[in-house]
Amino acid sequence: MEKIEQLVEKAQELLGGNADVIAASPGRVNLIGEHIDYCDGFVMPFALDRYIVIAALKNGTNQAKFSSVGMPDVTIPLGQALECDEPKWGNYLRGVIHGFFQRGLVPPGFDACLVSSVPGGAGLSSSAALECAVATLLEGLCGVTLEKKAKALLCQKAEHDFAHVPCGIMDQFASTFGEKDKLVMIDCRTGEPTMVPFENPNLTVIIANTRVHHELSDGGYALRRKHTEDALAIIGKSSWRDVTMADVEAVWETMGSPVNLRARHVVGEISRTQDAAKALAAGDFETLGRLMYESHLSLKDDFAVSCRELDIMVEIAKEIGQEGGVIGARMTGGGFGGSTVTLCESHRAQEIIETMAQEYEKRCGITAEIFSSRPSLGAHLVKIGNNGGWSWDPK
Repeated sequence: MEKIEQLVEKAQELLGGNADVIAASPGRVNLIGEHIDYCDGFVMPFALDRYIVIAALKNGTNQAKFSSVGMPDVTIPLGQALECDEPKWGNYLRGVIHGFFQRGLVPPGFDACLVSSVPGGAGLSSSAALECAVATLLEGLCGVTLEKKAKALLCQKAEHDFAHVPCGIMDQFASTFGEKDKLVMIDCRTGEPTMVPFENPNLTVIIANTRVHHELSDGGYALRRKHTEDALAIIGKSSWRDVTMADVEAVWETMGSPVNLRARHVVGEISRTQDAAKALAAGDFETLGRLMYESHLSLKDDFAVSCRELDIMVEIAKEIGQEGGVIGARMTGGGFGGSTVTLCESHRAQEIIETMAQEYEKRCGITAEIFSSRPSLGAHLVKIGNNGGWSWDPK
């Protein structure tokens, strides 16, 4: 894994000069609370120690030019209304820049180079990391500091309007609010985050990228979101937070399958996430592990967003079990592929990673990308015109 210092040096090298502004934003992994951020639920993600870094140099024009290895360059005019365009990855950039325009903030023209250690397509929210990195870069170029919640919501709107993904608030909030040794417990009804301590050095999180992404997921996210909206309308309440499992059971037949199954997942996952936060605070790792496994089963059976490879990765972790240092495991992210998250004892992490990698390749014929991480710093400026040097400037 490239450390952030290496990413900064690489970005400046690609830029061909000492940057005026450098911004970094992390990917995220969700410990528990999946597919309920758009249902007024609770989610408990954290910022990974894997980052997207963007280095920018003012170019004296009225254009922003972005480049990234292996991707087509993107040129965006500044100071005028923006619309979706090609290449598609540039829409994440356009959406964020458009959000700044709407606030009357127009940066000077710049050339930017982007590098990343966040795996794409792994369910680790590389898109939100990109959006938040761009927003933080624009803060530096415009000489402003947006309130964190406002910045996260700006980035979420960019994904809605320009990438056409109806995401909830979790990804952008985790990438923006992340802190070292803290989980970000987000109340998705109020939109308020609470920092949950994760300071125990004996706990580590393993992220296992299955390296699969099934095409059946096309439109799958939007469809499941619609299922939850249909279910809530049938139940007749204004928020999922006011719905009990008894409410779901009372209209089970009326909802029909799969809408009733989606409803059961939402109510159960909201409860599991709250219980998981209590278990973590109490050091009750047996309960925490059980809740993680139950979350995976619900995502597999009721929400139908898992797949064979995710299930196998969770099975391997469960087989290693408590005796081998595993506390709990589940799929994380949108599903249909991507990654699993495994909570484990720190001193056994490397041994667990090696076993998971070997067993997964044996059973699936795929070489997984598996690494460990603890909660890290969220989106921040790394450097602002420092004569070639750079320094941390966490906001």
